[in-house]
Amino acid sequence: MLTALAQARLRDAPMFAKWCELNGASACPATPASVARFVTDCASLGMDRLWPAVQDISRMHVALGLADPTLGGAAASAMSTIAAIPPPRSWPEPFKRRFATLPYDIQIHLASREAQRDRALRRAQNDAASARQKLATLEAQTKDEKADGNEAATLDND
Repeated sequence: MLTALAQARLRDAPMFAKWCELNGASACPATPASVARFVTDCASLGMDRLWPAVQDISRMHVALGLADPTLGGAAASAMSTIAAIPPPRSWPEPFKRRFATLPYDIQIHLASREAQRDRALRRAQNDAASARQKLATLEAQTKDEKADGNEAATLDND
């Protein structure tokens, strides 16, 4: 059983397994605190390399029927600190504080949706401003035409 666990962790999460060996931590089963330390220690790798390593840790634990130490809590907070993704502005303040505890991929998804929402809102506001401007121009033209019509009628009566 121990041999199988050792092989699984080296095959499924090699970066984390090596970090654990160097830092005297257990790679499998891992604790959320050790995953958080791993994330913090390896922050210099950047999210492009760090996130796949965290996913490897998750897959390894799930494949072995163990609890996933990367979900929520310390591990998610560590990832959130490094990623520095701001919570959606449209969220109420209590939910913004909880945003940091969400898994990184969920944060990315929500931030993407918020950006799409902001673009759609700006587009709608620009369309409305353009429509208001066209309406004002049309009203001014109509007013000018009525004024020109009244002057012409006055001249005809003279």
